[in-house]
Amino acid sequence: MTAVDTCELTILMPCLDEAETIETCVRKAREFLERAGLRGEVLVADNGSRDGSQSLAAAAGARVIAVPIRGYGAAITAGIESARGIYVIVGDADDSYDFSRLDPFLSALREGSDLVIGNRFQGGIARAAMPALHRYLGNPVLSFMGRLFFSIPIGDFHCGLRGLRREAFIALGLSATGMEFASEMIVKAKLAKLRISEVPTTLSRDGRSRAPHLRTWRDGWRHLRFLLLHSPDWLFFYPGVGIAGLGLLLMVLLLNGPLKVGMVRFDVHTLLYGMAAVQIGVQLVFFSIVARRYAMSSGMLPDTASQSRVLRWFSLEHCLLAGAALFIIGVALGAAAVHEWSQVGLQELDPSRTMRLVIPSVGMIILGGQLIVNAFLMALIAVEPRSQRTDAPATVPGDLHSGPLHGRSEL
Repeated sequence: MTAVDTCELTILMPCLDEAETIETCVRKAREFLERAGLRGEVLVADNGSRDGSQSLAAAAGARVIAVPIRGYGAAITAGIESARGIYVIVGDADDSYDFSRLDPFLSALREGSDLVIGNRFQGGIARAAMPALHRYLGNPVLSFMGRLFFSIPIGDFHCGLRGLRREAFIALGLSATGMEFASEMIVKAKLAKLRISEVPTTLSRDGRSRAPHLRTWRDGWRHLRFLLLHSPDWLFFYPGVGIAGLGLLLMVLLLNGPLKVGMVRFDVHTLLYGMAAVQIGVQLVFFSIVARRYAMSSGMLPDTASQSRVLRWFSLEHCLLAGAALFIIGVALGAAAVHEWSQVGLQELDPSRTMRLVIPSVGMIILGGQLIVNAFLMALIAVEPRSQRTDAPATVPGDLHSGPLHGRSEL
């Protein structure tokens, strides 16, 4: 893109069969550019409309590009890549957002924000503009989880009107093609330490007679799935610590004998479930560590100094020592149980007494094995691929006439 092609602002509209509203949206956007005295453009990223939206948008003064890959995220990504503006303001082409009132977004971008999210709850939601399920459950819950998981002070994660600095978002390499793209944009901006701000905006009832493309449960799950996959701590670590802690508490309370609470008597059966909870919890904790190491090595999550320090605690050697210690303790408890059995001539024992040794014994042996296996898995993930090593030799070892590789795909 040459300097002649560039402008200050691109107003981008992803479009799929929006013939009823696309002209109104383009007209309002052009009115904003003219009123603000901006050098800008209106860009429509068409995702395969069959109702003539493309020609209507072009006639109204928009530049139209065709996006063959279907999906909300795919349309916006292609639009951002094709945009000529230094800044891009993205909004749905259903006339639910007022493109003639984009001043707060542009001001925030000019003041240094990399991403500006609209907040419909602050600006105002017209009656029947948002389904009650989205307004009172879906959006608030998912937005809360986004704030909790990633410490992002955004009140409306899924507002369809947002502004961004094009250069910053090209570098992010956004990849989601569906509706979860809205979450990916915010989460990856936060992980990349971009400056995020929020401005109030309004939401009107859209001007379409057809049903919206958004599917409540399917797209809600895709947003939740994205948030969880990018937060191994909340997906695995914290639940694992909670489950293991509860199981350990039960074991401590029941190791010396039955526990009676009111009319209820807890015994070795509860002890067994406590041990199972400890094993599940520990495995979840290791899942979080393995997931984070993989996410960092693949570039999915940033490799921070604090995370690297934590991962070093779980080195192969440390985990092997801990696993071996747990295994030995388990075998020792098992030997104690066998000794107690031998005291009665290998005859029938009282399960309420013997199982208080056997259950921890079996549990410790399993935990030791878990630590050892997981340690090798983490070490394997941590191995840097040969193709990514900066010091990797460019010759084929073992060849009598080793030299630089010239297009060879195999040895």
